[in-house]
Amino acid sequence: MNMALKTQLRKGAIEMCVLAILQRADSYTYELVQQLSAHMAISEGTVYPLMRRLQDEGWVQTYLQESATGPARKYYRLSASGVEALAMMSQEWQEFVAEINSVLQPRPTNPTQKGAL
Repeated sequence: MNMALKTQLRKGAIEMCVLAILQRADSYTYELVQQLSAHMAISEGTVYPLMRRLQDEGWVQTYLQESATGPARKYYRLSASGVEALAMMSQEWQEFVAEINSVLQPRPTNPTQKGAL
């Protein structure tokens, strides 16, 4: 796949992926990066600014939790508006994927429909 295209698709979907992970469980940023890295190429430098934007949008809330291995960690949890945003994004994603797949899937040709997809 063209890496530039894959990068752009990832940028468009990463916000939704982070919200989906947080819907399953609260998490801190490094842990989010680790979970995302299991599925895609992602760096901490991408996720840290994203977490600030999600907080500014009101889609996540933060709290500090003590750590047995060091200083307290800043955890993120999905807010009620974050749940709504994720539901909307997921619906839009499913519609988008269906639209793209409908174009990519070969269709039987009908000689009377020239130029039709």
